[in-house]
Amino acid sequence: MLSLLKRKLSKTKELFGKIEQLFQSSYPRPELLEELFELLILADVGVPTAEKIINGLKEKSKNTGQSDLKSLLKQELLAIFAQQPVLVNESWPSVWMLVGVNGGGKTTSAAKLAYRYQKQGKKVMLAAADTFRAAAQEQLALWGKKLNLPVIQGQSGADPASVVFDALKSFRARNYDLLLIDTAGRLHTYANLMAELEKIKKVISREIPGAPQEILLVLDSTIGQNAIVQAREFKRFSGLTGVFLTKLDGTARGGSVLAVVDDLQLPVKFAGVGETEEDLVVFSPESFVEALLS
Repeated sequence: MLSLLKRKLSKTKELFGKIEQLFQSSYPRPELLEELFELLILADVGVPTAEKIINGLKEKSKNTGQSDLKSLLKQELLAIFAQQPVLVNESWPSVWMLVGVNGGGKTTSAAKLAYRYQKQGKKVMLAAADTFRAAAQEQLALWGKKLNLPVIQGQSGADPASVVFDALKSFRARNYDLLLIDTAGRLHTYANLMAELEKIKKVISREIPGAPQEILLVLDSTIGQNAIVQAREFKRFSGLTGVFLTKLDGTARGGSVLAVVDDLQLPVKFAGVGETEEDLVVFSPESFVEALLS
């Protein structure tokens, strides 16, 4: 996965490559750390997280040489991820919800996850609970056809919770392993959206105790700090277990991964690194940091 991330993170690595050059410069340490702070901001790490990294470096580099700064930076980055260990709940049977704003990549992310677990021999089912956008249901149906997977959907405008209820009945009756539920990203207000998501979650937990095992917040990494703003809205929805970052290969703002983990106190569990169903990685903080700094 390390070699894959090195290829896919080429845009973000351009900025982090400047950090490597900075460490090899003859700048005095205060000036070097100031420049480093600016580069972290450009990579969309965010001001609070960048300040935390720089303050950590200042403290730990008091008695070290300039050559140690890179390894100390690596430690600081990993320390942010260590706050939220990446543990994917892969107990079966399992029900997972994907939530997030429209356009963030929920439907494609559901397909990527479906493909991943289908390749592992799991019986996977998809549920189109975004009944407010016909295009979302059609897109999921197309993925189901391509991957040869069942897709449970309702009429346009139908109650999403009723579609999920039907999917749960089919899921149990057919003894499937994984049900992936694609939800709506926009209703009239965020309050209405959160209420709808809570209703779906309540139906799931009523029908299958202990479910949903994963509720993944899907964020488009190319929008940088705006992803954090979106994510804060979804923190109103209880039970989020982690983040699925999409389009990580297409952004110079890959530093937003750090901001997401630090600001939201949620682990990044999966990352989309391309447009096909195969372009998915289970997120590894160690591999991510190594790819950025090597």
